Amino acid sequence: QVQLVESGGGLVQAGGSLRLSCAASGSISSISAMGWFRQAPGKQRELVATIFSSGSTNYADSVKGRFTVSRDNAKNTVYLQMNSLKPEDTAVYYCNARLLMYGSVSFKDYWGQGTQVTVSS
Repeated sequence: QVQLVESGGGLVQAGGSLRLSCAASGSISSISAMGWFRQAPGKQRELVATIFSSGSTNYADSVKGRFTVSRDNAKNTVYLQMNSLKPEDTAVYYCNARLLMYGSVSFKDYWGQGTQVTVSS
């Protein structure tokens, strides 16, 4: 079994900062990528940021320059530092990991339960 546990969401004023964390645990052999998605009310889930095992990163255009994704491979943990937050960043943020479990032959996507981020104007 694999579990992704997120923390760090909350309520912040526009212009403020938050840091999200997500730790993956369980029978994990390898993680190829970890990242964050978000879903606002009435909208589809969208990619926010991804970090690959190589250290390369990918960001949505809407968060470039404001958000930073990082990863602690030893702890199987991914972080999302969110600065200069805007009301339009309000959403439920979901952690994602593409990983290989021991005994498996293919990588699969796993999701956290989501954490609410609310930015007030």
